[in-house]
Amino acid sequence: RRKGRIVDQEGVRAKFGVEPGSIADWLALVGDAADGFPGLPGWGAKSAATVLARYGHIEEIPLDPDTWDIPVRGAARLAGTLAENLDQALLFRRVATVDRSAPVGSSVDELAWSGPASSVTEVMGSIDAPRLAERARAAARSRRAG
Repeated sequence: RRKGRIVDQEGVRAKFGVEPGSIADWLALVGDAADGFPGLPGWGAKSAATVLARYGHIEEIPLDPDTWDIPVRGAARLAGTLAENLDQALLFRRVATVDRSAPVGSSVDELAWSGPASSVTEVMGSIDAPRLAERARAAARSRRAG
């Protein structure tokens, strides 16, 4: 999240303890406040890194902790939490994954905010929130001036 800082594969491994391809899985287990999901109860950075360094992805983690071939503190509890929340973990991973097929403009300038659409005033009026419409217009004026 640091502006202008690029992290290579080794940097990802050093910081998170997993391969770059497992970052979305790691975030799904641990949680990510920036994306607004909590992760799974009991899964911390260290346990997620240890398990994902061995198994790679959530769906590859055995749900039976007796079959884990790595030592992990609280393995039975972690496996149980994963089994109970597998669908949620997979959803969190999807949220944490950048969708490369999402439609975007052909230039950065096309992505610049140009202020509220004319329908904003109409919508704000329909929910009886005229102050929000005025704040949006003021923000647009400020943006154009600055």
